[in-house]
Amino acid sequence: MNTTPALLDMIAALIGTPSVSSVRPELDQGNRKVIELLADWLDSGGFKVEIMALPGTPDKANLVATLGSGPGGLVLSGHTDTVPFDANRWTHDPFTLTRADNRLYGLGTSDMKAFLALAIEALRDVRPNDLREPVILLATADEETSMAGAKALVEHRIPQARHALIGEPTGLCPVRMHKGILMEAIRLQGRSGHSSDPALGNSALEAMHTVIGALLSWRAQLQEKYRNTVFAVPVPTLNLGHIHGGDNPNRICADCELHIDLRPLPGMVLEELRADIHTCVNRSLQGSGIRVIFESLFDGIPAMETAADTEIVRITEKLTGHTAGAVAFGTEAPYLQQLGMNTVILGPGDIAQAHQPDEYLALDRLKPTSTLLRDLVKSVCT
Repeated sequence: MNTTPALLDMIAALIGTPSVSSVRPELDQGNRKVIELLADWLDSGGFKVEIMALPGTPDKANLVATLGSGPGGLVLSGHTDTVPFDANRWTHDPFTLTRADNRLYGLGTSDMKAFLALAIEALRDVRPNDLREPVILLATADEETSMAGAKALVEHRIPQARHALIGEPTGLCPVRMHKGILMEAIRLQGRSGHSSDPALGNSALEAMHTVIGALLSWRAQLQEKYRNTVFAVPVPTLNLGHIHGGDNPNRICADCELHIDLRPLPGMVLEELRADIHTCVNRSLQGSGIRVIFESLFDGIPAMETAADTEIVRITEKLTGHTAGAVAFGTEAPYLQQLGMNTVILGPGDIAQAHQPDEYLALDRLKPTSTLLRDLVKSVCT
């Protein structure tokens, strides 16, 4: 007997179950309770449910729920974690679904717990015998931090399907490309000394000035070489996001640290770019006597592209009336592509609401989303 709750009750239960993931251990939480909620609902709906605990973190898990059987099929995918929140900046309780102003407020409404409830709602009346190819609901852990959930899927080679849709916030417009992300720390070690005589030390801060010049020159070369006009910002970007060095104006700076963020276009390989950064920095410091240490702040997310003539792209374009576009933020799509799935990103939220106080999902997005997902399943799986 199908005892799946009503749609708004599902969204409320998901929002009311905290699952913050953070690089700060004191803020980091598990997602297991969210996974168990989804598992109960999907088991009631006739899905074959598998919970995949992440190695070394029993309170974190992925969920793979399959309706139907056979080769091919469609994955509807979403992550179950949220980012941390600034409680004093919210006018609504982040963990209570609040209906106001024709909106649903709550942490994860837009990014992206509500999508998981909408996917279940769209499949409420679908039976295994209705399907010639399976439909798989996938819910993952730690997308907002380490991508550990998506990486575990690649390691285990599950799930297997022809197509995938990830319900990240795109305003119900299909996306077939996104940029990658790479973050690196560059630490320079010089020698301190009294500022009255430059010969008494070796300034890491002045050396970082040289490094920054070299990186900006390298950025200009990248942007001249790589361009994709489908993106609103058509070139790869390099941001100098954090710098710190020295401790006193009358002391030669012995240590200086710079953090950078690189957003490459599809076709640019993260490992090669990281190696190019190291080469650029080392070359700029030759003969300076400055020691450099590199640290990867984030392993990175590859850029992603699904061909414009792919079936899933053409179907979602037809269903939405929008040409598939490109976004600058990263998703789990590259990992699903590694599993052999043609992937689009398409969800009811808006990226402008993601990671913001008073995050919300417009009420008028609910019915169009469930209808779209139902029609997509019919197009691909029945």
